[in-house]
Amino acid sequence: MRYKTILAPVGVNHLEEDLRQAIALSETVEAHLSVLVVAMAAPPPIGGFGEVVSAAWLEEREGDISKLVSQAEVAKDSLKQSGLSYDVQDVYAEYAWAGEDIAQRALYADLVLIGPKAAADPQFAKRIMDGALFQSPAPLFVNPTDRAATLAPQSVLIAWNSRMEAARAVQQALPLLRAAKEVHVTMIDPVGTAISNGEEPGADIAAYLARHGVSVVVDALPSEGRGVATMLHQHAIDVGADLMVMGAYGHSRLREFIFGGVTRSMLETAKLPIFWGH
Repeated sequence: MRYKTILAPVGVNHLEEDLRQAIALSETVEAHLSVLVVAMAAPPPIGGFGEVVSAAWLEEREGDISKLVSQAEVAKDSLKQSGLSYDVQDVYAEYAWAGEDIAQRALYADLVLIGPKAAADPQFAKRIMDGALFQSPAPLFVNPTDRAATLAPQSVLIAWNSRMEAARAVQQALPLLRAAKEVHVTMIDPVGTAISNGEEPGADIAAYLARHGVSVVVDALPSEGRGVATMLHQHAIDVGADLMVMGAYGHSRLREFIFGGVTRSMLETAKLPIFWGH
C-alpha cells in the first residue's frame, strides 16, 4: 500500500482521541506518522484607536504556547510506546495562516488525517481542508466517528459525477479500492451524454477500475427532490459502506463558502469516514 507517510494535525485542546486514532490507523499499514500539534492564536483586542495589546492577551498567548509545548511532549510519549516511526512538530498559528502552516507539512505526506475531535471543530477542520486539499497534493481522510478508521475497507461508495475532482479522488484512493471486497460507483440523476457520462453513465469509470482489479457495482439513483448529500448518506447505509470516496469542491471555493455545497454538507453531516481528493 502506498500510504507510507500519514500527517495528523491534532488540536492542542483535543489531542488524546485524535492521536489514538492516528496511531491505530498508521499501525495497520506500517506508515510513518507525522503529528502536527496545532494551537490557533486568539486575535488581539481592538480598541477605539486601533489595535491595543493588553497584558491579559499577552498572558493568554504565553499560556497557549506553554500548553502547546506540553501537549507535543504528551504526543511524543504516546508515540514512543507505539513502536511506530514518527515525528512530532508543533505550530502556534494565527487563524488566517493556519492552513498554510498545515499545507507545508502536507507536502511531504501521502495522506492527511482528520480525526473525530478535529472534524467536530468546524474552524479547525476548515483550516486543515484549506491547507491539505488546496495547497498540497495530499488527499484527505476524515473520520468523524468514534470507530477506528481503516485503510482496508470492505465496502466503499464512490460519489461519481464525471468531474476532475472525482476522478482524482478515485486515482488517489486506488490502494483502498483494490483492497475492498465491493466498490459502488454511485451517481445521482446521471444523464447519458457523449461529453460527460457517455452513453451509459458509469461504464467508463467502472471499466477503468476493473482494469485495476477492483470489484465494481454501478448504482444510478434518482434524487426525487432529495439533496445529493442526503442521497449519498442513505445509499452508504443501504450498501453497508464503511468508507466514501469523493472529490472536494465542485464549485469555486468562494461559492462553496457562501452557499455551501455537497462537500460542506458532507463534512457537517458525515456518519462514516470520507476519503477526499481534489
